[in-house]
Amino acid sequence: MNEGLPVVVIGAGPVGLAAAAELVERGLPTLVLERGEGAGAAVSEWGHVRLFSMWRDLVDPAAEKLLAATDWTRPAADGYPTGAEWVESYLAPLAAALGERVRFGTEVTGVSRLGRDRIVDADRDGRPFTVRVRTTAGEERLLARAVIDASGTWGTPNPVGGDGLPALGEADAAERISHRVPDTADPAVRARHAGRTTAVVGRGHSALTALVALAALAEQAPGTRAVWVLRRGEVGDAFGGGAADQLVERGALGQRAEAAVAAGHIEVVTGFRTARVRPEGDRLVLVDDGGRTLEPVDEVVALTGFRPDLSFLSEIRLGLDTTLQAPVELAPLIDPNVHSCGTVYPHGVAELSHPEEGFFLAGMKSYGRAPTFLALTGFEQVRSIAAHLAGDHEAAARVELTLPETGVCGGAGLFDDPDVAEADAGGCCGPAVAEEPPAAAAGVGGGLAVSPLPLLSAAPAAPADDGCHGGRSVRTTEATEPDRVS
Repeated sequence: MNEGLPVVVIGAGPVGLAAAAELVERGLPTLVLERGEGAGAAVSEWGHVRLFSMWRDLVDPAAEKLLAATDWTRPAADGYPTGAEWVESYLAPLAAALGERVRFGTEVTGVSRLGRDRIVDADRDGRPFTVRVRTTAGEERLLARAVIDASGTWGTPNPVGGDGLPALGEADAAERISHRVPDTADPAVRARHAGRTTAVVGRGHSALTALVALAALAEQAPGTRAVWVLRRGEVGDAFGGGAADQLVERGALGQRAEAAVAAGHIEVVTGFRTARVRPEGDRLVLVDDGGRTLEPVDEVVALTGFRPDLSFLSEIRLGLDTTLQAPVELAPLIDPNVHSCGTVYPHGVAELSHPEEGFFLAGMKSYGRAPTFLALTGFEQVRSIAAHLAGDHEAAARVELTLPETGVCGGAGLFDDPDVAEADAGGCCGPAVAEEPPAAAAGVGGGLAVSPLPLLSAAPAAPADDGCHGGRSVRTTEATEPDRVS
């Protein structure tokens, strides 16, 4: 009874627009709702950062077919775009090709079932979804056959606080705490860091990118200092796999950051879990759980990852892992307590489904709090979901993508105990398990993957830094939120 209604896609980023292209290719009515005023609004916020995936891996196959009917020119396959170039040369043209199927300036404030709150079972699956939106004209209720939430996690960064909650005093110091990789080419941003001391909190690719940028600034502006604050007791594999990384530019980023530390541009502080941010004059002081205090800094760049915003999904029956806040079937494949290398098992619509039939999380948001997501993963996710919604269950179950390995091995769960972590390093990716992963239910091939400040194609592959199950690699991609290369 809902066949004439559109599939609503939340978010006009790389994964959301890819979902729309996949749905259109299958002849399904589609409506994309985007809070921002243009395509890739979140990507534009880190537009100065260069991705470590090449153009060949940043264009969804169905989207390319849609764009081929326009005057679009595909960028050279071997180039590495910045976020701004990704938007200008791909995402904006794709949104234009989708035309009236994309509505900007439209914020989704709630999703439910028509006439049913989350506790009512009767005739639930037969009811359309209601999608409540807010625009400059006011509130509106839309009906949908299915909903794909590809809104990402960019707007909900993790706090500086080491226990998942904002550190004491963090909110009061918000004007001095940024969750963005600094664009040192911007005069206003440069002035905040040049000749001053910046604490960079975090150990992912975004943190490495920030450290490289600040080290370069230190060579130009005397007095510029960076303090790298790590929660773990040692640097360990934070620099990544270097030459062993199958994403060449990602490996090179780690090597540049390591060289900057060796050159003395960056002070490294390990085993520091921030509990308080204390003002001291016009500067800030970070204090950890044990009372250890760092020297005052002028700015804090908190690149500690992201988390999904589930607030507008309170009436939807989600099946989420209690640890990662990712779909329960997907979570074991991407759990950073277990995986930090190689590839993940294949996954698609089966791993992305929830108790609420017809509702899906896709893209970075599907990974919950897991840290690394490649764009190819998101492309494959939405290909599988679109096939499922079109009734092509064979295609939905088929796995078509494999992602690259990082060259880093070992689970992340015992980060507070380096001795245990080192002893356990072979347990995940050692020879005993370096074998072809079993085929997913009704599917074959590799697993999906994407990464944040992030990365997307048409079949599952392995997350850049999350998998641990075999050495297959075919194609690579970047994320849609925090992991970039400058």
